Amino acid sequence: MLKRDLINEVSNQTNSLLKKDVEEALDIILDAIGGALSQGRRVEIRGFGSFAVRDRKARQTKNPRTGKVMNIPPRKTINFTMSKSLKAPLVEKN
Repeated sequence: MLKRDLINEVSNQTNSLLKKDVEEALDIILDAIGGALSQGRRVEIRGFGSFAVRDRKARQTKNPRTGKVMNIPPRKTINFTMSKSLKAPLVEKN
């Protein structure tokens, strides 16, 4: 699902909100989540999941094409952990 699909879905389900209002609200939410993560804070959305910043250690890897060993520096990544209520229907489908 793309951002525009999400905007259309929310706009269709709420008759009183225009697409531009939904888009503005979604942008505010995403900016707040991004801002919190950039500060190293954890973001939890009950019933959906949580986002957290994790540190990855430096490591060495080999380029499969050339065989050259490359050093990958340490970096930060975003980890998403889904809630039990979101995970349960996904597990049941398989």
